[in-house]
Amino acid sequence: MEELTGVIDHFLFRNESNGYGVMELTTEDDDVICVGTIVGIEPGEMVAVTGDYVIHQQYGPQLKIDTIRVIPPTGVIGIERYLASGIIKGVGPKIAKRITRAFGEDSLKIISEQPERLTEIKGISERIAQAIAEQVIGKKEQQDALVFLAQYGVSQALSIKIYEQYGSLVYSVIRENPYRIVDDVEGVGFKKADDIASKVGIKTDSEYRIRCGIIYVLTQALNEGHTYLPKDLLISRAMELLGVGYDQVEEELPNLAMDKKLVIRYENDAENCYTSYLFHQELAVAKMLHDLDEEHISEKEDVLLSVVERVEKNLNLKLDDMQRRAVMLSMQCGVLIITGGPGTGKTTTINAVIHCIEQEGLDVMLAAPTGRAAKRMTEATGYEARTIHRMLELSGAVEMEGKGLYFERNENNPLEADVFIIDEMSMVDIQLFHALLKAIPPGARLVLVGDVNQLPSVGPGQVLKDLIDSKAFATVRLSHIFRQAEMSDIVVNAHKINRGESIALDTNSKDFLFLERQDPNVIYKHMIQLITEKLPGYVDATPVQIQVLTPTHIGPLGVETLNRVLQKYINPPSKDKREKEYGDNIYREGDKVMQIKNNYTLEWEMTGKNGIRIDKGVGVFNGDVGTVIEVNNVVGYILVEYEEKKQVKYTYDGLDELELAYAITIHKSQGSEYPAVLMPLLGGPKPLLNRNLLYTGVTRAKKCVMILGSRDTVNIMINNESDNKRYTGLCMRISEMKG
Repeated sequence: MEELTGVIDHFLFRNESNGYGVMELTTEDDDVICVGTIVGIEPGEMVAVTGDYVIHQQYGPQLKIDTIRVIPPTGVIGIERYLASGIIKGVGPKIAKRITRAFGEDSLKIISEQPERLTEIKGISERIAQAIAEQVIGKKEQQDALVFLAQYGVSQALSIKIYEQYGSLVYSVIRENPYRIVDDVEGVGFKKADDIASKVGIKTDSEYRIRCGIIYVLTQALNEGHTYLPKDLLISRAMELLGVGYDQVEEELPNLAMDKKLVIRYENDAENCYTSYLFHQELAVAKMLHDLDEEHISEKEDVLLSVVERVEKNLNLKLDDMQRRAVMLSMQCGVLIITGGPGTGKTTTINAVIHCIEQEGLDVMLAAPTGRAAKRMTEATGYEARTIHRMLELSGAVEMEGKGLYFERNENNPLEADVFIIDEMSMVDIQLFHALLKAIPPGARLVLVGDVNQLPSVGPGQVLKDLIDSKAFATVRLSHIFRQAEMSDIVVNAHKINRGESIALDTNSKDFLFLERQDPNVIYKHMIQLITEKLPGYVDATPVQIQVLTPTHIGPLGVETLNRVLQKYINPPSKDKREKEYGDNIYREGDKVMQIKNNYTLEWEMTGKNGIRIDKGVGVFNGDVGTVIEVNNVVGYILVEYEEKKQVKYTYDGLDELELAYAITIHKSQGSEYPAVLMPLLGGPKPLLNRNLLYTGVTRAKKCVMILGSRDTVNIMINNESDNKRYTGLCMRISEMKG
């Protein structure tokens, strides 16, 4: 480990959002390039840096920062350089020279303890003297706090956030109740607070620790899709996490409820525990849907029917009875749900709905949860569809609660349309649906379209299923498979799978094929041959457009292993392609990658000819797939281009949000459609081998499905109707609202 002391000359690169920077450090012996997290430190400051040298293949030696701290400047020259660097507003080179000429090595002491003496210097008034003193004192207080927090293993970036939140109170907060930072400081979770608490000496049975642990368990349950947990399940999970007894956890539940952090409800013969904000989101969703769901009957039934018939004639359509019913209801109901599997005419129905709405002289707005789904909706209807986030005008800010997003469109600035049609509703979680409903103006109509048999949303809730199960809103189930779709074994087999019926597992179909293979290495060989040689011409696609879908992350046929194997053959190393090794992955120019978590503050740009920016915004979302178009090892970033040519820069510290995407989990494929899908299925954890998962994977393919693996595994999935239960309260809230 190297230790260097010097002055920061300048930054070559700085990312304000995560603190990653590249700086030039001037030491007594040399100028050194240092890379790493550098927060709250400016050019001109003297710092002590520890780290290890790494040899960059193109730019030579760099010091990778382990720790960095500010050293108070010493000596007249050092103090003058510090004051003249621009760190202290109102002090430039001339004023800095006058201060050090007057007070010498005592300059900083005079500024801190006797700031009124600065008025002895020409050009410094009482107001300026006070402002200079406050900045110098503030800098020292901040550095003292950073040193204090560092002894508890807090990173510099997080220390800055904590100090900005508490100021001089940081010492009492950390020593008495470090669990406060979970609520008060964005990006801090229970695990980090618990680590600090253990180093401070907080007891394991502290009431603060138990309360924070309970909320942490409920928050973690969101990742499983739950909006609440039954009381006993919550307590057992908290006991396991905290290492305390049942009674100790149970007695803190009413205290959390009194603090309005928890809602405890007795429903369905059990006590259920919600985080307050999710309970109130479900309650608000039920109320807003209730208010929207009013009748819109301005014409008699026969008049509306004539409108539908005229649209059918104009579009050269022949709607079946259920499609026609859906279109009629879209002109009569405030809230309408249309659900159905592949080939049942959902898109045709949407088209007819749009044209009937236009016949009424109303404005319609279309949206879907993902860019891919919105693009497909646009192509299918000829009308612009946007992502829900884009339609609601996502801001980089976070809501006051710190629990959701901030959208420019809300109840105070509603969207401007009469009818809203949302596709792929199975993907919409309770938080996004809540934000959407807030932005829909009173009196508007809402048409929700989706396949309820698809996997539920990645986020908490199962909105579409709960709405249908509530039986509170007009719902049309499309079940008739149209003639053109009947010619596709993908469609036919998807419906068989959904009904639990066996399917032909052979190579006789044109678009649904199965190869029995038991050895993962043999499966790799076939997959590579299919992707690089056989399928591109067959489905008119590039190898990168062909998608491998798998149930699991780990194992020989999991995402991690498959991506390393596929990358080697689809995008092999080349002297013309720069790359970056990060963890177990290598990211190479030309690689297919996926964002694996919602990042609402990550900035994107769209550029036109000559690199001129034509649009910008924030937000990259879990499941977004793009291509690495640049690896910049000088500055330290990877540039990824997503759909609509949105370009996003990831610093190397941000690469934990990316994964290679030649193979992805079936869950992450929701809302997507691929020319061809390959599914390696050779055993796995029982919860993942279910009908719901297989059905979702099969319905992602447009032209060809190829399953490689075990016939027994496929049949187990078809026969396993159980899916992972989600604890959600929306259906109950709707029932309560309806009385």
